[in-house]
Amino acid sequence: MGAYKTKVVTKEQYTEIIETIKKGCLNTRPNDEVATALVLEANLGIRICDIINLTLNSIVKDGNRYRLDIIEQKTQKKRTFTVPVEVYNYISQYCIDNSIKSKEKIFTITERQVQRILKKVCDYLGYNDISTHSFRKFYATQIYINNNYNIMLVKELLQHASISTTQEYIGIGTEELERAIQNNLNLI
Repeated sequence: MGAYKTKVVTKEQYTEIIETIKKGCLNTRPNDEVATALVLEANLGIRICDIINLTLNSIVKDGNRYRLDIIEQKTQKKRTFTVPVEVYNYISQYCIDNSIKSKEKIFTITERQVQRILKKVCDYLGYNDISTHSFRKFYATQIYINNNYNIMLVKELLQHASISTTQEYIGIGTEELERAIQNNLNLI
């Protein structure tokens, strides 16, 4: 991460970054592999180091749903969760389009390569303090917003040890907390 605090990408930034990576820009050739890896990070909420080690066989059909069972590289914790059918279809189509067999790693890139291309694209677009981790934070923020601001749900999904870590991820700061308190007044 370095000396700066990684920001959460907004939905608009997410879309613009992915589209720019796919079509290329001034200093970067088009790169569907990097774009796909970041899309998966934003839709699965797992770290980029875990994304780049996925195979299609990592996702198991479990009844009428798909499930991903991984051991997180950073924490060595087991993580099992549902993969939406749309995300599985997206990954599956990417593998078909790129002749990737189900037992092969989906990505041939390194974490550092993803970071380098993302940095070039963000510099081109004028975005600061965005890294691959911004896409995990984006996932967390979207889960939080789309599930009635249930911070405990996000904490469990990301396997954080404390709520304060989760609050940092989704960018809940003092201003939002103060506004929430103010908006909750029930004086008679």
